[in-house]
Amino acid sequence: MSTMFNPSHPGAILKDLYLAGVGLTVTEAAASLGISRKTLSQIINGHAGISPQMALTLAQAFPTSTPEQWLDLQQQYDLWQARQKKQQVIAPLWPAKSRIPAAQ
Repeated sequence: MSTMFNPSHPGAILKDLYLAGVGLTVTEAAASLGISRKTLSQIINGHAGISPQMALTLAQAFPTSTPEQWLDLQQQYDLWQARQKKQQVIAPLWPAKSRIPAAQ
């Protein structure tokens, strides 16, 4: 999987390409997916992520997608967001020969 620069939240993709693409409202799509309107709204507005269960549901509802695609989109988004935060620099723990316990 390649890393993108500032990838879109998968909810934005869901909203722009899938819901708008077939003319579904959030209320209609939520009812069809078997979730609350609030849950779908949180996803498409980037306030909640795509869970494995939701990825399965979306792939069934939109056969042009796969669960793996939804999860890859979420992972790319999450990883990019994490990289934007200031990270504490830590020393590598491996390989440090002095720290490897001897085999007995």
